[in-house]
Amino acid sequence: MAELVFFSGTMDCGKSTLALQMDYNHRARGRGGVRFSCNDRAGDSTISSRLGLQTDAVEVHGSTDFWDEVVIRRTSGLRVDYLICDEAQFYAPAQVEQLARLVDEMDVDVFAFGITADFRTKLFPGSQRLIELADRVQVLQVEALCWCGRRATQNARTVNGIMVVEGEQVMVGDVASSGSDVEPAGLVGYETLCRRHYMRRVTAHGANLMAGSDQTLPFDVDACLWPGAGDIRA
Repeated sequence: MAELVFFSGTMDCGKSTLALQMDYNHRARGRGGVRFSCNDRAGDSTISSRLGLQTDAVEVHGSTDFWDEVVIRRTSGLRVDYLICDEAQFYAPAQVEQLARLVDEMDVDVFAFGITADFRTKLFPGSQRLIELADRVQVLQVEALCWCGRRATQNARTVNGIMVVEGEQVMVGDVASSGSDVEPAGLVGYETLCRRHYMRRVTAHGANLMAGSDQTLPFDVDACLWPGAGDIRA
């Protein structure tokens, strides 16, 4: 039985790497598939991994109809047993419904890979619809790390190294310089943070600037350990 499976996680947890590995495994067993991507960091019509793996793919636009994409290929004699759908958070809800229809009516396996929430901790519309319709939602086991070493659970957007929580939901940025001491002017970047440092807006860049300072950082202090903290009344 075909399935719609959503593989989800933060940045840096290996989603695109897994997408390429699954495509390889299925092709090695004689199955025919199509790779799709949207707004990949390496450019259009590409699936790329931060490990350096990269291959061609069909770029998904707002006008892309997955049902038509499969019908056109099958009627021309091509075999389509599965779809690899990377960066699925950027797909429209209607496109996710097309993927579900392909699973149910044409017995095509769909393996979707994407981030669940944006830099504001709000669900991407495509990810939300995948969670609602998928046969399985699988959180990847490779843990991305915050600069402090804790497990990263949030995707943060930065401008000039400063975390921002307002702006367009979709904006392609750089991830290579996250945490560096020098941030080029106007650079939009992304990094993964633990919830504690996301809520406190402390990025790797900010932590580097504070390093060596004689100021006590808020995340180094546990309010429960303050003298007399237990006597505080609302």
